[in-house]
Amino acid sequence: MASPSTSAVTERRGIPGASFVEDVQQYLAQLGLDVNSALVFLQERLQQYKLVEMKLLAQQRDLQAKIPDIEKCLDIVATLQAKKETGEDACTEALIADFEVSEGIYSRARIEDSSSVCLWLGANVMLEYSCDEANALLQKNLENAKASLEVLVTDLQFLRDQVTITQVTIARVYNWDVHQRRIKQATAASSKDT
Repeated sequence: MASPSTSAVTERRGIPGASFVEDVQQYLAQLGLDVNSALVFLQERLQQYKLVEMKLLAQQRDLQAKIPDIEKCLDIVATLQAKKETGEDACTEALIADFEVSEGIYSRARIEDSSSVCLWLGANVMLEYSCDEANALLQKNLENAKASLEVLVTDLQFLRDQVTITQVTIARVYNWDVHQRRIKQATAASSKDT
């Protein structure tokens, strides 16, 4: 429940929202923590955000690498479909293609039958599809990957906002504590003088 001293805390896909602290004293009283405990809590939350950010960035890199691969596969299937639709005779004019066997190692292939393609599905599984089925599957995978990337970018932005809010809260709590100590020192000094 949000109080007048904090903004409403939200959550996005399991990422807890951070609250902006306007009144540090009220915030500490609400949590029932002293300054040191609150700072420890906030630092732990900040570390949790950083771990989630690393995980999301890794997922984003994977998707950003996957999308061009899917687009490349779609181009290859489109080339095979175009060859098939033009009615080129496979015996007289086979399709010559260079492909990557391993990183930095390429081979040349002569494709004579272009009615089907084999696609890696993952976990060392490959299935043969007709060009139309492969095109439909790859289009669906491309749409899903782009949609997932958009969600990840939004999640990362939300997460960065929470990190910023938490860092500001840490600074506000620390500065409030410094200010309170100075007031106590000034009070103690003035009582000594009198």
